[in-house]
Amino acid sequence: MGEEAKILGKERRSFILNLLKNSTDPITGGELATKANVSRQVIVGDISLLKAKNEPILATSQGYMYMASSNESKQIERTIACQHTPEQTEQELLLIVDQGATVKSVTVEHPVYGEFTASIMVSNRRDVKQFLEKVKASNASLLSELTDGIHLHTISAENEAALNEAIEALREAGITLE
Repeated sequence: MGEEAKILGKERRSFILNLLKNSTDPITGGELATKANVSRQVIVGDISLLKAKNEPILATSQGYMYMASSNESKQIERTIACQHTPEQTEQELLLIVDQGATVKSVTVEHPVYGEFTASIMVSNRRDVKQFLEKVKASNASLLSELTDGIHLHTISAENEAALNEAIEALREAGITLE
């Protein structure tokens, strides 16, 4: 934080909300912190407060996004069951995005804690690369590692054909759970 004045409280949360609403790309917590001249941890708290007020903010691996309620490009969604090794994760994600679909989330069923869903939001090869680099850099485990590789993905696309092609590509690779 430099010599600029910090943006405080409600004004800062309004500022953050405005930035997110006007961005078509995710914005990292670090970027928001720099713009508001506060720490990243303050931003994490602000995002939590905004979510508690039912603001549709999504935390993705690329940063925060505001999910406007009126989705003008009517995306079609499907949930698919998959199973593969951690080493096949890149192949799985690329098979989906290469067909013009977006991997919105992953869900696993934990025997103790129940269902876990995490946002992924990868739509192209660059997103997949960044997602996997972030997993590796943080030394994090994939959620699918909790369930012997079994997981669900919610995928979306602008048309049924793209979804069908993505699912067929996964099926041919032996990744779908059937």
